[in-house]
Amino acid sequence: MKELTVDAKTENLDRVTDFINEELEARNCPLRTLHVIDIAVDELFGNIANYAYFPETGPVTVRVEVKNEPLCAVITFLDRGVPFDPLKKQDPDITLSAEERGIGGLGIYMVKKSMDGMRYEYNDGQNILTIEKNL
Repeated sequence: MKELTVDAKTENLDRVTDFINEELEARNCPLRTLHVIDIAVDELFGNIANYAYFPETGPVTVRVEVKNEPLCAVITFLDRGVPFDPLKKQDPDITLSAEERGIGGLGIYMVKKSMDGMRYEYNDGQNILTIEKNL
């Protein structure tokens, strides 16, 4: 497992993405899968950067590992911001037009649908959000 800690600021997104991609590319992650993971990371890290510590900022730790049974990427985000479980957020009604749907929630929905696993826990004052994608 490798770990990176940065300030939860949107300008650190490229650094986080590069960190994850470097590890997954070393494990021969298919390019298409890498793109799907990048989109999920963009959404999740962006939410942490914009909301976890608002209006201040704080640290976020990103862990990346590859498990073998089954072969999958496991990416975990840890922050000490406001407790927030994205899995409790009601999925948007995608049958409605964009105008009829409320603002927000579509990004988390897309992450849930594109990943093979997603879990959240709040432990010891820390948000712990983990996504898994089969390789």
